[in-house]
Amino acid sequence: MNGVSGLDPRGALAALRTQLVDWLVDSVYPLWARLGIDPQNGGFAAALEQNGVALPYPRRARIHPRQIYAFAQAPAFGWRGDVAGIVKRGVGYFTAQYRRNDGFFRTLVSVDGAALDARALLYDQAFALLGYAAAATALDARREYEGRALELRGLIESRWHAADGAFLSGETDEEYRESNPHMHLLEACLAWAEVGGDLGWDAWVKNLIDIALCRFIRKDSGAVGEAYTAWWQPAPGLFGRIIEPGHQFEWGWLLLRCERRYGLPLRSSALRLIAIGEDYGVRNKVAVNALLDDLSVHDPNARLWPQTERLKAAILAAQLTGEPQFWSMAHAAVLSLLPYLDTPLPGLWFDMQRPSGEHLDSSAPASTLYHLIGAIEALNAALHP
Repeated sequence: MNGVSGLDPRGALAALRTQLVDWLVDSVYPLWARLGIDPQNGGFAAALEQNGVALPYPRRARIHPRQIYAFAQAPAFGWRGDVAGIVKRGVGYFTAQYRRNDGFFRTLVSVDGAALDARALLYDQAFALLGYAAAATALDARREYEGRALELRGLIESRWHAADGAFLSGETDEEYRESNPHMHLLEACLAWAEVGGDLGWDAWVKNLIDIALCRFIRKDSGAVGEAYTAWWQPAPGLFGRIIEPGHQFEWGWLLLRCERRYGLPLRSSALRLIAIGEDYGVRNKVAVNALLDDLSVHDPNARLWPQTERLKAAILAAQLTGEPQFWSMAHAAVLSLLPYLDTPLPGLWFDMQRPSGEHLDSSAPASTLYHLIGAIEALNAALHP
C-alpha cells in the first residue's frame, strides 16, 4: 500500500480513506472470514501466519468479542459477506466455551475447548459487553443482547465494585487498580449508551469518566498511568511507572466522544493526553510502545495498534476543534501504519516495527483487527462523501 503526497492533509486523507476501505473489503474481510474462523465451531483463530495459516495458539477470551465487533462493522464499509452468520456463530462459540456457571467469562481456552485459565478478568468482561453491543446491532436483536449485557454489568457491579468507586481488575487481584480495563469498560458502556435503552449506561459512563479524571490521570503530568495501588499511589516498581502512548490516544479519544455526547468539560484533559502521546510518544514517525513516568522512552519498539489509536484521536480532535494540526497528525498516523499492512498476502499485517524501521516478520494477531477497524471507521465517518 502506498502513501499519498503532495496534497493538503485533509485531501490526502480522503484518498487514503478510499485505499484503506478497499483494503478491508477486498482483502481483510474475505481473508479472515475464510481462514481466521474455525469451520467446525465458528471460533476465531488467535493469529494467522503470513501465509494465511491459522496458528493453533490458545485463544484468549478477548479475541472473540473483538472479532465480533470487527465483522459487525463490515456492512458499513460495503462488504457483502455473511456478517450475521459470522457474528451469530462467534457469539455462540464465545458463550459455550468461555461463560462460566456464575456468568463471568474465563480468560483462556485451548483450540479444542479445554479451559486453560478459568480466572475472570475485568478486561475480558469489558470486551464481552462491547461484543454484545456490536452483535445487538448486527443481528437487530437489541433487547436480547442488552439483557445479556445488563446481567454481566450487574455481576461486575456486585462482585468487583470497590468502595473507592473504581473496579477490581478481576477476582484474584484486590491490591491494584488498572486503568486499561476501566478504559475498555468505558468504551463498552458508551457503546451501550448509544444503542441500548437502559439509562444506567449513561451513569456508568459518567462514573468511569470521574475515575479517570480524579484517579488515573496523574496530576503532575496529565498522563494516564497504567497501575495504582488500592490507596491510589503508583504501583511499586516498573509496573507503576509505565505510560503507554497508545493509551493516551485511546483515553483522549474516549473523553472527546464523551464531551460530544454529554457536553462535559473534558476537552482540556483529552487534548493534554493526545499531546503527551504525540509529543513524547512518537519517535521516528511512529508511536512507540511505552514511556516512563518522566515521559522518557522506555520501549522504543512500535506495535501496530498504537498507530491506529493515534489516528482515531487525531480525527476526532480535528472534527471537534477544527484545528489544522490535528488533520496533519491524522495524515501522519495513516502514513505510519501503512507499512505494517504491506504484507506478502494482502489482508494481513505486521505487528511490530523496530526503531530501525524494520518490521518483524511475525504472525498477524487477530486482536489487532479491532484496532484497525476502529481507526478506519473513524476515518470513513469523517471523510466519506
